[in-house]
Amino acid sequence: MCFFWNILAFEDMTSYETALESFKEKQMSENKDNNKKNDGTITTTLNGMNDGSPQVGLMAQYVKDLSFENPNAPNSFQGESEPAVDLGVSVNAKRIGEDVYEVTLAIKAEAKCDDKVSFVVELLYAGLFAIRGLREEMLEPFLVIEAPMLLFPFARRVVADMTRDGGFIPMMLDPIDFAALWEQQKKAQTGEKPSASA
Repeated sequence: MCFFWNILAFEDMTSYETALESFKEKQMSENKDNNKKNDGTITTTLNGMNDGSPQVGLMAQYVKDLSFENPNAPNSFQGESEPAVDLGVSVNAKRIGEDVYEVTLAIKAEAKCDDKVSFVVELLYAGLFAIRGLREEMLEPFLVIEAPMLLFPFARRVVADMTRDGGFIPMMLDPIDFAALWEQQKKAQTGEKPSASA
């Protein structure tokens, strides 16, 4: 089942989940009036959603690739100092069908203690988005800013669980400014120097 909603800006994941849960509850109460297709999917329509306004549906989210390395175990658990973590994040978006896009959030974290690798975790976390009625100039910003913002909390949990299961303190990633990341990537493509942070 794919849920569609108007594009909204949520301040945090809690408000997003609250809005989505409210929508799901409303849809469950209206299931008797829904038309079912032959493949078992349910076609739903939101009040006010058929007026041509932009619609976005999160069809699926999933782990595409995941790896964890602990190359110096058990010595990596004997250090007294806290590991220094080098974090890399990137976003890739591609069209895979009519009005359907895959957005992939790539995260790589390498922790070192006394110049020795403690652990390396690499994650590709993706989401399938159905997008309708969105203006062309708004498409890229949504795919590389808003979409990864929706995926990030779930990817963050995967990284935390993986590092915990690897024997380390769960690594809780700080929120990422995807708008700044997008600007930095655009400047890198055009050869401009990134503006200095205040």
